[in-house]
Amino acid sequence: MKLFMVLFLYLVATASQAQTPEHGKVKENTESNLQVWNSESSEWTNIDSFWLDFANSNDAKFWGQTDTYPNYDDVKEFDTVLIQIKEGNCLMQFFHSQWRRANDVQRWDDAFNEYAGCPSVFE
Repeated sequence: MKLFMVLFLYLVATASQAQTPEHGKVKENTESNLQVWNSESSEWTNIDSFWLDFANSNDAKFWGQTDTYPNYDDVKEFDTVLIQIKEGNCLMQFFHSQWRRANDVQRWDDAFNEYAGCPSVFE
């Protein structure tokens, strides 16, 4: 019985250490830069790269990186655009007939809505 308990505790400890972060989880690295976990590539990357990976692998159209939104009549549900404003970039996704921050649709880490241009993208 004692051996079973030791083995059980070892397995529980090992499993908790091996747990990978949730897709879209943001952390600050040692250089105070934000990093996000991309489960598709199994690596920590910067937010802009994460956005581009998502936009390029999304089944909908990616309208590129621009400072103007595409013509409303040309976009479809789940299309994306990396919008550029003076405060920085923000990945937008067309959802329920309007542009929204991609994080508001995908529900990654809340930190996305405070990154670069996202806090002021609707101003």
